[in-house]
Amino acid sequence: MDTNATLKAHLLELEERLLQPAVRTSVEELSALLDDGFFEFGSSGAVWYRQEGLHAEGIGIVNMTLSDFEIHPLSPDTTLTTYRIFNENKQQYSLRSSIWRYREGRWQMFFHQGTPVPE
Repeated sequence: MDTNATLKAHLLELEERLLQPAVRTSVEELSALLDDGFFEFGSSGAVWYRQEGLHAEGIGIVNMTLSDFEIHPLSPDTTLTTYRIFNENKQQYSLRSSIWRYREGRWQMFFHQGTPVPE
């Protein structure tokens, strides 16, 4: 398996972990996956910062399906991921992008954006 395919599989696994209830409700798990400086432009239009938004109950449970996952390396230690999400609760698709940075032996999400897809 080539390096890009290995990186793609690993980052897909991390993105999918962020959708799992056990991870989304664990401050410890979220702290391992989200960079200290993490921020998000949500599909709701809200801006969310890790240092302000990470509570004892985590970030809430979602019921979403990820598809069309791609990676776009920006440097040896920074990669943009892009994909589609289907929110089963809202019955809505959105386009997603994340910036992952490799620091101290692990990949962490630094930025995320969700953009609703018009019906």
